[in-house]
Parts: sequence; C-alpha cells; structure tokens
Amino acid sequence: MNISYGVCISLMLLSAPIAFAKEHVVSQKGKQFAPEELTISAGDTIVFKNDDDTSHNVFATGEGSKFNLGIQKPATETRHDFTSPGEMTIRCAIHPKMKIKVVVK
Repeated sequence: MNISYGVCISLMLLSAPIAFAKEHVVSQKGKQFAPEELTISAGDTIVFKNDDDTSHNVFATGEGSKFNLGIQKPATETRHDFTSPGEMTIRCAIHPKMKIKVVVK
C-alpha cells in the first residue's frame, strides 16, 4: 500500500459518522416513572433516578431485556445498558402500579 492510499483510507474512517450510545434519564417520583414510555436504541443506557422519598426496586421481564436492579434508596441513581432490541415493561417490585414501556430499536 502506498502512503497516499493509506492516508486516504485514514481520512475516510475519521470522517465517517460515528454512532454513540445515548444516556436517558428516567425519574421515579410520586411512585411513578417519568416518562411513562421511552424509545431508545440498542446500546443506550437508562439512568433510573430515584427522586422519591421512598425506595424502589426496578425490574423488567421482556423480549429485549430481563433484569432486576434491586433496592434503590431515595436520592440514588442506577444505570442499565440495553443491548438487544425488543419491547418491555419495566416495573417497581415494591409499587406494582409503577410501570414504564421501553422500546429498544
């Protein structure tokens, strides 16, 4: 490979668009998730922020992800990476009426 060809390839790679994972914040306040629906991309992260005065236990069972983040005390954050496409309902094990629909594309 000659030098000009290598430089050309390097410049093409540097100018190509790069997809970065995004971070989305979901608040837990008043025993509710906000927002109540969220569409994200595979590779994105959701930060579950407990803005409530009570503990929560965020978990999901669904085609895109199954997880249980455990007890989350007030004024704390817990992150979860979503790597596979799918649709799921995320709930609080302590407060069964709390739910958020997440679609991972």
